Amino acid sequence: MNRSATDLKVGGLTRLSTCDWPDQLAATVFCQGCAWDCPYCHNPGLRSLQSDQLISWSSILDFLRSRTKLLDAVVFSGGEPLMQPAIVDAVAEVRNLGFRVGLHTTGMMPERFAALLPKLDWVGFDVKAPLAAYSRVTGVEHSGEKTFASLKALLASSVLYEVRTTLHPALLGMDELLKLKEELLGEGVTHFVVQHFRAQGSRVDRLPASYATPTLPPGIGKDFLKFQTR
Repeated sequence: MNRSATDLKVGGLTRLSTCDWPDQLAATVFCQGCAWDCPYCHNPGLRSLQSDQLISWSSILDFLRSRTKLLDAVVFSGGEPLMQPAIVDAVAEVRNLGFRVGLHTTGMMPERFAALLPKLDWVGFDVKAPLAAYSRVTGVEHSGEKTFASLKALLASSVLYEVRTTLHPALLGMDELLKLKEELLGEGVTHFVVQHFRAQGSRVDRLPASYATPTLPPGIGKDFLKFQTR
């Protein structure tokens, strides 16, 4: 076992998920750490790299070895898995067990993401907003440039993906959603999902927990965009 893989800080494990990777029976590993501060985050407890309830990587591997003929895949989620250098070796170890590997990411670290891509089978790629509005959602200047750099690398690869955007009208208006559609089409995105804000787990002091479900404008066609609740 590679030393850097044992350093992976894991804050949670879902032993069976049917929704973290469409059409796959997966275990989901939740990695600690995220450098962004999105108001609708539903895993705020994973933002810090430190936690009193970490799960050891060795115990994760022991569990996965017991599920090699029962699960299709392992998904690394977070937090933001790219925050930890150990993610690269952890993904490699999971592949060596025979699992397909998926990643949930914002693409906030383009170089590390590019290093991971050859080891991935699928990516759930979060795009927060059109480029000009990005820092309003993440709280971090120039965060959009990093996401779009990683998106270019993803689209240039052969890795399957789903680009998704969380919609809360206090953060993203319909005109901005249309702008984002234009930007994604310009990059070559063909699979894009808009997901409703989910109040469960989020800090309701930062965003209203309920709001009228917005109606999609005519400029967003069903051939490009699915509108669904996650």
